[in-house]
Amino acid sequence: MSDRTPDLRASDAEREHAIETLSRAAAAGRLSVEELEERLQSAYALRTRRELELLVADVEVDRAADGRAIARRRAGDPIAVREGPGGTRWVVAIMGGNDRRGRWRIASRCTVVNVMGGSELDLCDVELADRVTRLNVYTLMGGGEIRVPNGVDVQVSKLAFMGGHDVRLDDEPPPPGGPLIRIRLVSIMGGYSVRRGRKRSSAERRRARELHESKRHGDLHP
Repeated sequence: MSDRTPDLRASDAEREHAIETLSRAAAAGRLSVEELEERLQSAYALRTRRELELLVADVEVDRAADGRAIARRRAGDPIAVREGPGGTRWVVAIMGGNDRRGRWRIASRCTVVNVMGGSELDLCDVELADRVTRLNVYTLMGGGEIRVPNGVDVQVSKLAFMGGHDVRLDDEPPPPGGPLIRIRLVSIMGGYSVRRGRKRSSAERRRARELHESKRHGDLHP
């Protein structure tokens, strides 16, 4: 009879911790996508705590120290980036509308679907789940507006049938190494506008018009 103590079976909580560790390692560049996929499959298949510990032994780091390093490296980001799972993955408007603004978290890949409706998306105060965010917007007989923050690299591809898109972004190059937002617009009998910066309130727009009018009249009547 063997005196060796058997390895303890892994609990669901320990398995989830290993999966979270692997996800953070991939987000930090310690694992490739292929390696992450292979290890995630192993995490679900392994049965003991010891096997899970060996699975993450070469990528697990002190979370507090790792967080400080990330904060230092990204102190100049114009928008919050907290890499990891979670965040809004779907925004759906069917014969209605959606309005997302203020502080909210968007997943690394988010899909927007509008059918006879539209969605207004303000990303100026959003928290990104990845350095690269892919926002795919599909619209049928509808539309809306997307507001993107200043100082962030934004790339837009667009396709419209019996409709159109209005994209107005400044030509100033973003700072190197900053976050990237890729927006794909596909519309049928509809369209979207993409603007940089916060949308001004009605009071702010009224004051801007009044200032413009006062300057114009001042130029006409010196």
